[in-house]
Amino acid sequence: MIVRLFYALLTLAIAASVAFFVYQNVVTPDSKYPFKLGLDLSGGSHLVYEADTSEVNPEEVDELMNVLRVVIERRVNIFGVSEPIVQVESSSVVSDEQKERLVVELPGVTDVKEAVAEIGRTPLLEFKLIDEEALLEAVAMESISIEGATVTPSEGSADPYTDTGLTGRYLQSAQLQFAGTGGAGGLSNEPIVAITWNAEGAALFEEITANNTGKRLAIFLDGEEISSPRINERISGGQAVISGGFTPEEARDLVQNLNFGALPVPIELVSTQTIGAALGGEVLEKGMMAGVIGFAFVMAFMLLWYRLPGLVAVVALLSYVVVMLALFQLIPVVLTAAGLAGFILTIGMAVDANVLVFERMKEELRDGKGSREAAIVGFKRAWSAIRDGNVTSLLSAIILFWFGTSMVKGFALVFGIGVIVSMLSALLVTRTLLVALPDRKRDEGVVGRLYESGLGK
Repeated sequence: MIVRLFYALLTLAIAASVAFFVYQNVVTPDSKYPFKLGLDLSGGSHLVYEADTSEVNPEEVDELMNVLRVVIERRVNIFGVSEPIVQVESSSVVSDEQKERLVVELPGVTDVKEAVAEIGRTPLLEFKLIDEEALLEAVAMESISIEGATVTPSEGSADPYTDTGLTGRYLQSAQLQFAGTGGAGGLSNEPIVAITWNAEGAALFEEITANNTGKRLAIFLDGEEISSPRINERISGGQAVISGGFTPEEARDLVQNLNFGALPVPIELVSTQTIGAALGGEVLEKGMMAGVIGFAFVMAFMLLWYRLPGLVAVVALLSYVVVMLALFQLIPVVLTAAGLAGFILTIGMAVDANVLVFERMKEELRDGKGSREAAIVGFKRAWSAIRDGNVTSLLSAIILFWFGTSMVKGFALVFGIGVIVSMLSALLVTRTLLVALPDRKRDEGVVGRLYESGLGK
């Protein structure tokens, strides 16, 4: 009896701790684990781009779409959007024509024209010659300035970088290679970056390398220097190699940055949607109200119909709610209106297992068993139905998440998590609390009469 009571109190203590964790993150400004709300609840812009992959090898589509996602994500981050979402969506496998789409969600951005213009702008990739003397002077002045002295640039101070006119529009491709495997020079297995220019770029690059041998050529992406290789010789033929003791990760990053100069596949904006902050707040408020009302009705039904076991089910349901809210904060789950609907739906499903158990307990109590034995046997008899019902619901959630759009995925994710947590709350919380109650037969004492009035004769 003492052991059962200990486990019951421990269960309640854990549930209370989780509830306190959720509460602290709600009331604390700039919390580490806040609730993340989707556009339909917080307001913002929803953009859908369709990629033209008709000229692309099917085996390369996934890789190119990932590069496209990274490119657009970089543009969005430069735009200064807080917590943007950029994700790739493929059309359903049952569709006649495979379509690849890029979904961009920009919380807080309601000027769609500005967002589209910023995302669609091609990143600026530039190649500039470095004036070593001017660069040393600039570094020295910056060092003196940091130490607190006031420095005035001398008249005629040179810019350490000289524009060559060579930009990303002349770059055909950049690839990661390893010396000894791609025919390029360098140490064996050294990561190198092989770049290829178009005809116009090849001629300009040859001229630059011929006139500036021994100098360094800095590579800038959107004004940020990402590499500065030295020109060792005149380079003709439209191909060049950048080496310099890269790690594979550094070389891969440089390849990606070089390819940022142009999108890997053409894209077309196919739909836009803007949701104002006021409308999103109204949707959130109504969704929360629906959840509270639904929760209250479920609690009232369980208490009126099952009495003492119903009270246990209510405690288990409260535990389920606080665990779900904690998971939303920790994973974190981006809550949308569809996801909120899925959460409200699982509140009703969360008591389904309890109802099955209580109905089995009725039969055991009618046979003269005590409340504790009836609870243990009731769980055993109800387990197969609980398992099968939750597994089928979970499979439905997986299918919806796998094939659905972003809105459907939000519902499926919350629904799937709710199914798992609700099953665990019934098996762990409800069972632990029921077996910890005093063992009484139906007509013995207050507990027995509560079982009798709650579970029927």
